[in-house]
Amino acid sequence: MLHNDLDSRTEDTRLFHVVSQKCARVYNDRKANFRPELGVRVTKKDIVRTISEEVEKLTQQQTKEVVQKTFDAIIECLVRDGRIELRNFGVFEVKPRAARKARNPRTGEQVEVPRKHVVTFKPGKTMEARVRELDEAEARRQQDLNDGKKLEPPAATPLETPPPSSPQGRWDTDQT
Repeated sequence: MLHNDLDSRTEDTRLFHVVSQKCARVYNDRKANFRPELGVRVTKKDIVRTISEEVEKLTQQQTKEVVQKTFDAIIECLVRDGRIELRNFGVFEVKPRAARKARNPRTGEQVEVPRKHVVTFKPGKTMEARVRELDEAEARRQQDLNDGKKLEPPAATPLETPPPSSPQGRWDTDQT
């Protein structure tokens, strides 16, 4: 393995954690305008802004191009191979959905829905664990509410898990 490739992977991992923390900061900044039914929406523009702030060598326009190229590469891999595995994140996979009969909600008329391909996502273990923490926090908040304690809005927690000590495989070079 080339030394530069190893440095690149370490930098990618560090950048992922920085972006995650910055997204948490965006969440905190938007908390005042938070509408529970809509949730907080982090856009591609927010991601571009946080990455370009962290990587001072890149302008927002350059960062936008990198982010868009990344998304395009993911789409291209899905179309070509039908599956893409991003370690420590999850797996995107194209699966066929069978033809079925459905009902038009306006008219009640039965409609044939043709067979089609859909993209599915299965989160990785790290993501599953972090999302599961939301359920635990909600359960604690409900328990506190039932006990009559004063509730404070949930604060975005920084990443509890440190970056991996050894770099994982890259999506563009993994051959599985």
